[in-house]
Amino acid sequence: MKMEYVLLDKKDGIGTITLNRPERYNAFAGGMREEILEAVQETCSDPDIRAIVITGNGKAFCAGGDVNEFVSGNSKALSDADIATSDRLTMCKAVLAINAGEKPVIAAVNGVAAGGGCNLALSCDIRIASEKAKFGQVFTRRGAFPDWGGIYFLPRLVGYAKAAELLFSGEIIDAREAFKIGMVNKVIPHDKLMEETYKMAERIVKNAPIPIAFIKRGLQNFYKMDLSQAVDYEAYVLGMTLKSEDFMEGFNAFLEKREPVFKGK
Repeated sequence: MKMEYVLLDKKDGIGTITLNRPERYNAFAGGMREEILEAVQETCSDPDIRAIVITGNGKAFCAGGDVNEFVSGNSKALSDADIATSDRLTMCKAVLAINAGEKPVIAAVNGVAAGGGCNLALSCDIRIASEKAKFGQVFTRRGAFPDWGGIYFLPRLVGYAKAAELLFSGEIIDAREAFKIGMVNKVIPHDKLMEETYKMAERIVKNAPIPIAFIKRGLQNFYKMDLSQAVDYEAYVLGMTLKSEDFMEGFNAFLEKREPVFKGK
């Protein structure tokens, strides 16, 4: 697929997906959802990519659905044959791809993240926000229901009561408040956002990809596991990693006082 609304760059083990409709604050429109899905799938399946960054071009991360498209009736979200079958929607497939993929995904939130744009950021494993970023679950202000996994991700990050407050009220909060309630990991000066995001991605890329993939899966299921299940999972994965080439490389590098070179094997 030729990308019209999304930029995809791969460098030094990091795949960067940039939403690219700056004139409309990167609001979802046309085939943009399909392009996001394709970019996520491509980076997740690329063996040379070990971390993924999602960000926006211009002043916004993503303003959610394009209001003009909804009002005109041309929105892809409105034209799906069976909107009730949510797993068939492209936006749902994109969220599932982000979570099912083995690579850590970092959202570099450079500005406004509203509606589905906010929830796209929440679907990522880590969120680093510019001091200029703002977050809004504005669905009820538009007569709409949350999408892009918001009902799932938001209460897991901020707790039930705060999620209810944000979703019911449609309040827009700034980056500092988002950090305070646990919605984002860090708040960074705006002109340092991508530099700091790539520093974190580079730290991830240097580490062994096999345990990272299993850690991501374990973290996603921690609400479902009791202590017994958690330690059983740890024992199972530890047994697998002990047999890997990367395990021996990690310990040999430590003994030889050098940086390890992991191959994902």
